[in-house]
Amino acid sequence: MSEKKFISDSGIEIKELYTGADNTEKPGVWPYTRGIQKDMYRGKLWTMRQYAGFSTAEESNKRYKYLLANGTTGLSVAFDLPTQIGYDSDHAMSEGEVGKVGVAIDSLKDIETLFDGISLEKITTSMTINATASTLLAFYIALAKKQGADIKKISGTVQNDILKEYAARGTYIYPPKPSMRIITDIFEYCSNEVPKWNTISISGYHIREAGSTAVQEIAFTLANAKSYLNAAIEKGLDINVFGQRLSFFFNAHNNFFEEIAKFRAARRMWAKMAKEMGATNPKALMLRFHTQTGGATLQAQQPENNIVRVTLQAMAAVMGGTQSLHTNGFDEAFSLPTEAAARTALRTQQIIGYESGVVDTVDPMGGSFFVEELTNKIEEEAWKYIQIIDAMGGSVNAIEQGYMQKEIADSSYRYQMAIEKQEKIIVGLNKFTLDDEVSPPLMRVDDNIRIGQIEKLKQLRSERDNEKVKSCLNQLNEVATDGSNLMPGIIEAVENYATLGEIADVFRGVFGEYRA
Repeated sequence: MSEKKFISDSGIEIKELYTGADNTEKPGVWPYTRGIQKDMYRGKLWTMRQYAGFSTAEESNKRYKYLLANGTTGLSVAFDLPTQIGYDSDHAMSEGEVGKVGVAIDSLKDIETLFDGISLEKITTSMTINATASTLLAFYIALAKKQGADIKKISGTVQNDILKEYAARGTYIYPPKPSMRIITDIFEYCSNEVPKWNTISISGYHIREAGSTAVQEIAFTLANAKSYLNAAIEKGLDINVFGQRLSFFFNAHNNFFEEIAKFRAARRMWAKMAKEMGATNPKALMLRFHTQTGGATLQAQQPENNIVRVTLQAMAAVMGGTQSLHTNGFDEAFSLPTEAAARTALRTQQIIGYESGVVDTVDPMGGSFFVEELTNKIEEEAWKYIQIIDAMGGSVNAIEQGYMQKEIADSSYRYQMAIEKQEKIIVGLNKFTLDDEVSPPLMRVDDNIRIGQIEKLKQLRSERDNEKVKSCLNQLNEVATDGSNLMPGIIEAVENYATLGEIADVFRGVFGEYRA
């Protein structure tokens, strides 16, 4: 059977790879500047993974089925703030936030509803969760078992990147050292029991959303990655095993060529870093990453312009070699996306994948004098930041001393000043404005969601075996204290319908809470 030919609309055959005389790097081989697969999207398109979650598990389940019916190839779950910081919906701290920025998940019951009618063995799922990642992963594993799935075959990702929470986002619970322990426990458990699961998605996305530059985004992300590698190696884990399940999560902004160069530079830097730290397995040397288009770039003014912004950003991610992609809805400067906006965002990816032709050859920007030089310069500047962080003793120390936070804040301030002085033009915001703005139809989350969640919790606590739950939580307290791996105890607790807040409170009692 002959290899499939890729032909332009004019009948011109497109080669798999174009290489200039001064660029002999190939995709699929170290240092992976040009891509981690030899044939990239000629073999398979990226995963079109639309991020969604709001209100209740019932409502989010409807949205997932809608997206799957419209061609999404992977799910990505957004959780509400109480879920992210370890509070059940009936906790006083949860008031006003239940179901607002993501779906409310209190127990295994909610996860059962969230994925009702969806086979976990047949879909990959990414969960954007950090401080409570161990519990959400336990919920997912418990449900997979109930569905009869082989947990060695389920695949997906937990973000599980707590360092960027201290540096840029703020949804942490415990101090850095016990948080790092929880993360490496997940590495260890999944290496043995859930080998296809990506145990961390080391995130530059939120660093960029907080105001960093493209260079800072990859520098701080890779510095954090280095800290995770060191912590896992100190625990006795093999970098060639757990390193295969690390993934990354980057932002895509509007500066088209800089974004493409950023992705290429990050891939090359990670290959060098992992190799220096002892990785020899090619899969542990490959930087695999998910991209989300830039939420901070979306404007409330003339929101339809955001479709153009998202298209540019998505194109940059694809031409930079992303493995999966989420495209934002044009109305997300106002609220969670409506179904229509989510569909347009997904169609944007599909048009790029099936109509644009940019997927027909590998690394189409490779060999461009501009892109190659920009790739080199971004790498050079990013290494300078990493050297400073290394000299401080690594990311944990750099965060505790406020270094990353200050660098991000300074960059954010400079960018905002450039907009206010019109040195940086944002169409519709500081130039080409309209006198009469019309807001698009918005999605609203019912403020009474919390009442329903509280009723579910009351019913759960009346029906479960509370003595068994108490025993599981006491055992989890002992494991947290003696230093054993936490994951088996968490899974047993959630299988007996202990709640997310109850488990987080056990760890609060042992580890304490972090105050910046």
